[in-house]
Amino acid sequence: MNLRALSATLVLVPALLAACRALEPTNGPIDTCARSCKAKASRQCSADECDRGCELILDRIIERESELVITCVARSARRCSDLVWADCAAHVGIHADGGPPGPPPPPEDD
Repeated sequence: MNLRALSATLVLVPALLAACRALEPTNGPIDTCARSCKAKASRQCSADECDRGCELILDRIIERESELVITCVARSARRCSDLVWADCAAHVGIHADGGPPGPPPPPEDD
């Protein structure tokens, strides 16, 4: 193999690997959620906060309720935070009642 063919191979192979994304698999549902968040809740959330929030509501993504959560986050008067994402995730779909009640207070000792 001559030097020209070797250099072409060394340049072409990494370019082909990068082009087919063989080294970087996508995270489909979370990426879709993050794109939707960036489109709908850009006023409240930065791109990093959208990524983090979508990781936080993974169970709602699986239940196909991510759009409801993102809409809630977008309507929130508070700035995008973990608390806003968690609050919205707890109040959508079948979880709209906020979940089960808390435990009763401990008995008081006399």
